Amino acid sequence: MTVRTRFAPSPTGYLHVGGVRTALFSWLYARKHGGQFILRIEDTDRKRSTQASVDAILEGMAWLGLQADEGPFYQTQRFERYQQVIKQLLSEEKAYYCHCSKERLEQLRVGQMASKQKPRYDGKCRELSPSSDKTGVIRFKNPKIGQVVVKDLIKGNITFNNSELDDLIIARADGTPTYHLTVVVDDWDMRISHVIRGDDHLNNTPRQINLLQALGATVPQYAHLSMILGSDGQRLSKRHGAVSVMNYKEEGYLPEALLNYLVRLGWSHGDQEIFSLEEMITLFDFNAIHGSPAAFNIDKLLWLNQHYIKTGKPEEIAAQLPIQADPLGPTLADIVTIQAERAKTLKELVHNSQYFLGTPLEYDNKAVRKHLKPAILIPLTTLCQQLEALSNWNAETIHTTIQVVAQQYELKLGKIAQPLRVAITGGAVSPPIDATSYLIGQPRTIERLKRAIEIIEHAE
Repeated sequence: MTVRTRFAPSPTGYLHVGGVRTALFSWLYARKHGGQFILRIEDTDRKRSTQASVDAILEGMAWLGLQADEGPFYQTQRFERYQQVIKQLLSEEKAYYCHCSKERLEQLRVGQMASKQKPRYDGKCRELSPSSDKTGVIRFKNPKIGQVVVKDLIKGNITFNNSELDDLIIARADGTPTYHLTVVVDDWDMRISHVIRGDDHLNNTPRQINLLQALGATVPQYAHLSMILGSDGQRLSKRHGAVSVMNYKEEGYLPEALLNYLVRLGWSHGDQEIFSLEEMITLFDFNAIHGSPAAFNIDKLLWLNQHYIKTGKPEEIAAQLPIQADPLGPTLADIVTIQAERAKTLKELVHNSQYFLGTPLEYDNKAVRKHLKPAILIPLTTLCQQLEALSNWNAETIHTTIQVVAQQYELKLGKIAQPLRVAITGGAVSPPIDATSYLIGQPRTIERLKRAIEIIEHAE
């Protein structure tokens, strides 16, 4: 059997982490088995679907590298096919027009709930003889007896009694098909072998299986993923991190870090935490997916992101920075190399690296008061003169110069190095001062030192 999986988001909002995890698991399973991964846009909800949401889905999938082998397919371009199937079901008397008013259906629901029954359509119009009245919604004739066994690849076999399933609506009164009809026809036509989706769809599955069987279609295998919860055990929401996947890009996360994090939400391989994409493809399988909900932990994602910043190729990470290198300063790859240990996101890395980028230096007032004191004026002036005289500007000669000046004034190395750091970076924290000075460059280092000396002189 050729494995064919699909990701079928509705473009009624942003692409969030729950959807991305579903897409990732579907993509991995197809890749592992040499199959195809299909992208389908379920845009039949015309009132809520937007082009902006479609673009966000496509942009997010592209950023993450989850390329589809086929698609994107749009349900709004397949209405003619859906109408063919609806007519087929009507002609075979496997579907019928329902003329019940909204008022009657509401009264039925209220009465059933009052008597503690599961709300469901009572089949009033089911056995009416077909007439010329082709108005109202169209319902599928769900079998009244027997059972549906969902052979879930994650949760095991789950049995549903047909007597508990009502006759679902497959076309609205205006003729537009509903989700249940379109998803079944699409999975059938696209030869989907495995449907991987959230377990909020589990109750839909027996109805869709019955509809597929009524059409004589092959029933795919199903795998329902447990939901993702926030750190407080509640359903994942914006406050937990359920924002658009592109927000993670804007906040400086790497796509490989996000994918590595999401694959571990509900799936594991021993105690391993770090997975390359190739390892994910090789190791992924349903038998290692947990049936219980997974908890979203932003600190774990940050840890993974920093790992990928530290271990990735500086040139590749630099290409993802939302900035341009200063022609007079270090390359972005140099900045990544020296700052990788100190940043959990690309956004933080850029923020911490402003003094490398040619932007006007802003001093931290607390650092200035603590380290640019009158007592350091003469040693710092000497250091400036010595550094300016260097003909060979590199980290080693800079370090030696700082040591010589410290010894000359009987200072501990930090007592001269820290004022230098504040002078050339504006703050008290940076990578090693010799490497930092080297990357900032001799002209800028001297210029900034002279400015710091003026600050001390004016403060006296």
